[in-house]
Amino acid sequence: MTPFYIDFHCHPSMKPYGKGFGTSNLGINNPDASEQTSAWFYDSPNLFERGLQMISGISKFSQADFTTLSFGDVRLVCASLYPVEQGFFKNKLGDRILSDLVNDFITGVGKERVDFIQANRNYFEDLEREYKFYESLDNQPVKTVSGTFKYKLIRNFAEMQGILQNDPMRDQIVFVVMTIEGLHTLNVDHTAPLDVASLVENVKKIKQWKYPPLFVTFSHHFNNFLCGHSKSLTGIVGEATDQSDGLGEGFSAAGLSVVDAVLSRDNGKRMYIDIKHMSAKGRTQYFNILASPAYAGQDIPIIVSHGAANGLKSMNDKTMDPLAQHTASKLLQEDINFYDDEIVQVARSKGIFGLQLDERRVANKQTLQAVKHSIHMSQIRHYRAELLWNQIQHVAELLDRNHLPAWDCLAIGSDFEGIINPLNGFLTAESLVHLEAYVERYAFNYMNEFGKQLQVGNQISSSEIVQRVFHSNGINFMSLYF
Repeated sequence: MTPFYIDFHCHPSMKPYGKGFGTSNLGINNPDASEQTSAWFYDSPNLFERGLQMISGISKFSQADFTTLSFGDVRLVCASLYPVEQGFFKNKLGDRILSDLVNDFITGVGKERVDFIQANRNYFEDLEREYKFYESLDNQPVKTVSGTFKYKLIRNFAEMQGILQNDPMRDQIVFVVMTIEGLHTLNVDHTAPLDVASLVENVKKIKQWKYPPLFVTFSHHFNNFLCGHSKSLTGIVGEATDQSDGLGEGFSAAGLSVVDAVLSRDNGKRMYIDIKHMSAKGRTQYFNILASPAYAGQDIPIIVSHGAANGLKSMNDKTMDPLAQHTASKLLQEDINFYDDEIVQVARSKGIFGLQLDERRVANKQTLQAVKHSIHMSQIRHYRAELLWNQIQHVAELLDRNHLPAWDCLAIGSDFEGIINPLNGFLTAESLVHLEAYVERYAFNYMNEFGKQLQVGNQISSSEIVQRVFHSNGINFMSLYF
């Protein structure tokens, strides 16, 4: 299979689906790639937008539309369905025009979408409509500024293999695996008390979709009354919103029922659980659930779709391993990121850890402030790629110390279009080819020096390291679990 890029977490529909509100084609993916209601709408960053992003962290351009993905050879994506939580827009700024304008500016979803979210009570209906947005243009060739492409929703890995062998457009296809971010989406009325039977029934409905999700991110930014979340919002959005309700809490009784429904094989194909955004307490409880008699030995991978290491040993021992201080001291040491013992759990479960490309997550403020600056793109990319390499090196050395394969569980989970502050120099999905090249430089230098201290089986070439992280680890995971 020819190597191509894989992204375990992005939002190609976030902006075009939002722009459809207030139009007569709500929920329909526009086949005209020049229209903002099309997931093919291409809006690469201009000089002003690049400057705005560098200064404020706000991305007004498109990062993961299907044209950008096609141009960047990102051929397999886990597309995250996300009915936006009302907590974003009923915030400290209130429901005034100012609130709408600020949030529209940050997310680019359009004021009509903001108005809908502010009044919406039925998250599940919104979820189903966003899913149908993808279905509406599935397998349909679309003309772009650089050729004709299409995206194809797939049910399993074997289906993708068959298409790659038989479809004449095999080299112009982006394969789409459905996922869901946040199980607040199961709720048909989030203003009413939880109806567990309704939530469980909606899990069953999702599993009966033609293209059911591979995994679901259980928690997200605000209280879903199923499992607590970690603090995730910073900057303008963080100042305007209140995440305190449910913050850091574990699973509720209702949440445990939903876990069983998601992992069950009796109501349809098993969906896996993504532990990103889950509180540290909830993550510990989830690991215990998987080790319980009900699930032990069932080969359930632990998934982090878009995450970063925090450099600390564990939730109960928030110190750095002295052997890891050279990398750990550079990382963001917060609960939204993952402890060393959790990353070891991911690797042992044959799970996947998608590295997100958000500067605010992969490094702490001191590290970011110490990054050198330049007006030359090659220099910018060289300096910023080191931030991702720090993450890769930390995880590799951690796994090596635990006598595990050092390079086999990492992949890319960019979170493009998810209100992130991307690594400067690598602003969109088109940049992955450059990111791979610059990361390989750091891998080459590392393996020629410190990498010689790794276990023999973990001493591989720099080209093989980036091949695994950007390509083959994702393919191997999909071949096993999709």
